[in-house]
Amino acid sequence: MLRKRDGVTLQELAQALGHADHAYLSRVETGKKPPSIELVLSIAEKFNVTTDQLLKDDIELNEQLL
Repeated sequence: MLRKRDGVTLQELAQALGHADHAYLSRVETGKKPPSIELVLSIAEKFNVTTDQLLKDDIELNEQLL
């Protein structure tokens, strides 16, 4: 949701997080693979949210975020 909200492609996000390929991120995003702690921390920092919000999936969809 955060990636799409900001109009970022998986490839762009992978590049921003220092990954050579977006395949891992795609598997995490679709629930096929659990994220590493390092990935959670990186994504939280990139999108300015807490790790709790990411892990508990309680980021509210409101106009402030959109």
